[in-house]
Amino acid sequence: MNAVDPVALRKSRLKLLLVASIFAAPFVLAMVLTLAGWQPTAKGNGLPVRPQRNFAQEQVPVRLADGSTWAWRDSEPRLTLVALPGPDCAARCYGALTAMAKARVMLNRNQSRLRLLYVGTPPADARQREGMANYWKIGEDVGGKLAPWRPGEPDSVGALLVESDGTALASYPAGFDASGLLQDMQKVIK
Repeated sequence: MNAVDPVALRKSRLKLLLVASIFAAPFVLAMVLTLAGWQPTAKGNGLPVRPQRNFAQEQVPVRLADGSTWAWRDSEPRLTLVALPGPDCAARCYGALTAMAKARVMLNRNQSRLRLLYVGTPPADARQREGMANYWKIGEDVGGKLAPWRPGEPDSVGALLVESDGTALASYPAGFDASGLLQDMQKVIK
């Protein structure tokens, strides 16, 4: 048998411990951070809907212009962006609606995974109304259950992002940033 050199044995054991510590360090760090109470968060631009609401289970009726009722629970995995205008939707409101429709287009190949629902009285301008019909389904909140998210300021619009099972994910109060809305949608629509 060959004699083992104690110095070489010590070096090889040290190398093995060094390699093992490289793989163990992230786990130890994660455990320390978790025990300290820190949790990673994904910062969204919208406000979380608290308490959690499911419009399909609560049977929130939205009557569409053709007389049918909006189906919150979709047959495909598609989210719904609900636009809720304040009183007298005019130029500023229409500009925000156009920005929301552009955000949907910016989803590129995933734009079919987002439905646009406008709940309220359409803008008074006939040209704006016709332009909206290209992108939005227009309906009315029959029971007034969406009123808590509707802005009170004239010529403004708020929004709700709703999951395909009817669960409201986030709300965007009047004056929200459309680019922030796009970022949120890109996170959840993949």
